[in-house]
Amino acid sequence: MRREVRMEDISDGRLYRSEDMVRAGCGDCRGCSACCRHMGNSIIVDPLDVYRLNIEGKVELNELFSRYLEFHVEDGIILPNLKMTGPEEACGFLDQDGRCSVHAVRPGLCRLFPLGRFYENGGFQYFLQTGECKKTNRTKVKVSRFIDVPDIRTYEAYVSDWHFFLLDAQDHVRRCRDENEAKRVNMTLLNLFFLTPYDGGREFYGQFYERFQTMAPVREEWNREGKSL
Repeated sequence: MRREVRMEDISDGRLYRSEDMVRAGCGDCRGCSACCRHMGNSIIVDPLDVYRLNIEGKVELNELFSRYLEFHVEDGIILPNLKMTGPEEACGFLDQDGRCSVHAVRPGLCRLFPLGRFYENGGFQYFLQTGECKKTNRTKVKVSRFIDVPDIRTYEAYVSDWHFFLLDAQDHVRRCRDENEAKRVNMTLLNLFFLTPYDGGREFYGQFYERFQTMAPVREEWNREGKSL
């Protein structure tokens, strides 16, 4: 979640909004799948990713978590990430031609690359990672078009809400002296946001925020504990 780097070392020094143009166009990544290999546990998925892969991509939830995803600990919080497998450490969604078999419903971090997010003041802006993408001669494209999600404003608000909620959860777990409390928080978040199926007959955001609101009193308690220290 937290990445301790200097922006001037990894970017072109600019911050972008969704309506800005950025040199990120990769020509549909033809002939290249470098960013789908050897990524370790860095491609973290969020609840929307799970919903889209499960409901729109029609990947059964059990198969999704047993075959394509794995869990790792990120600053004390257990989160799912895309699993890299085989001698080439490739994403399981790559087909024999090195193309993404779930491209229409690919996770948010896959949509974002080679952009990143710079979070501050309850929101974020985008930045261009200059040393990550293997493609050269990238073209300019509007950020919102590049990311290609319906209703970009709602999506960005959701991304911010989820990010800062996880930071609060991580801060709480970091302060915990009781291992059972840390485990309880992790199991609550996993079951509430990832493992309990979403209703395919309803849009995602309404369901997410219903679940999100159930954590509001708990989150307030976390924050009170933090301020009292």
